[in-house]
Amino acid sequence: MEKGAVKAYGYRWVILVAFMLIGGLNQALWITFAPITSDAMKFYATSDIAIGFLSIVFMAVYIVLVIPSAWLIDTWGFRGAVSLGAALTAVFGICRGLFADNFTLVFVSQVGIAMGQPLILGAITKLAARWYPKEERATASGLGTLAIYLGVLAGLIVTPQLLASYGMRGMLLILGGASAVTAVFFILVAREHPPTPAGEDARSLMFDGLKSMLKQKDFILLLVIFFIGLGMFNGITTWIEEIVGPRGFTPAQAGIAGGLMLVGGVLGAFAIPLISDSRRRRKPFVILALIGLVPGLLGLTFAAGYWLLLVSSFVFGFFLLSAGPIGFQYGAEITLPAPEGTSNSLLLVMGQVSGIVFILGMDAFKSPSGSMTVSLVALLALTLVAVALSFFLKESPIAERAR
Repeated sequence: MEKGAVKAYGYRWVILVAFMLIGGLNQALWITFAPITSDAMKFYATSDIAIGFLSIVFMAVYIVLVIPSAWLIDTWGFRGAVSLGAALTAVFGICRGLFADNFTLVFVSQVGIAMGQPLILGAITKLAARWYPKEERATASGLGTLAIYLGVLAGLIVTPQLLASYGMRGMLLILGGASAVTAVFFILVAREHPPTPAGEDARSLMFDGLKSMLKQKDFILLLVIFFIGLGMFNGITTWIEEIVGPRGFTPAQAGIAGGLMLVGGVLGAFAIPLISDSRRRRKPFVILALIGLVPGLLGLTFAAGYWLLLVSSFVFGFFLLSAGPIGFQYGAEITLPAPEGTSNSLLLVMGQVSGIVFILGMDAFKSPSGSMTVSLVALLALTLVAVALSFFLKESPIAERAR
């Protein structure tokens, strides 16, 4: 009955592209100062940890606002919530450029942009459920998540070039202007619902859904897996130069390795969810991603040759980041009728919490020579725990019914 009533509208791709643009710009603004830490330290006459907090504040704000943001997504719908997140990104992105000479006001602007992040990132599964049939939802979530990785990659590559060409103020104003354009585009083109439903989308109230999902064993296991996986990604990308430097690799080589990690993640987040949708399965691909990243993590930990480091970085990014969109969609499917925004936001907040813990922990457990091998071996052990937990997951009932 439902199958005959479902119609997939071509306009769904316009809305998804608009979402991807503002999601990517939000992440580019988050990562702005990471590739230019030394220049920013000189410009603001401050320490590296102070510049680091311009990025870390995003994780802290996410933790504080995750529940209110999930409520807004599930109450207003993805269009209203993402529009507010886009407006915050645009307004404070421009303010950051206008007050570029004042570190305090730049930090306040970063907080404002960070407030928009959970409203945007937490809405992808809601968008997928509103506009996409069941057999395309992991693909839609994968493309939405792909925009996050592309935004980070673009920020790492473009920011140093803009700084060299236009200076700190010019660079920040250009990024702020770009975020304003994409925010206006999303607000103009986004629609909450298609003319007819794209599939089952009956959801409970946010707090009822929150209580029910926290009683589900599979969702608790998924939260632990996300805690390990996202925390590991945040820690390794933050400290990539310190991880490989003691083995003789230059900062430029470390940057290329980090870039390849994200390129691999972009490809993985695009390809693996497509296969997951075509096979109507979620669990095998979560397991595949977790097992597949182990060789890459081993290479990042011990590789002495540059080519092996590059291959390892690509493999690590490909498998780890491909797990994200499948995990988000799996979480939304197994917690039905809990709201998608709630499940998505809880999974993301696990990565924000573990990101702070792992970043600070990896720095604290450095050896006197600066090596992070002990921390990386600990991450390998945690990955094996995640692999073991993934075998206890049950397959998504929605994915199985769609077969």
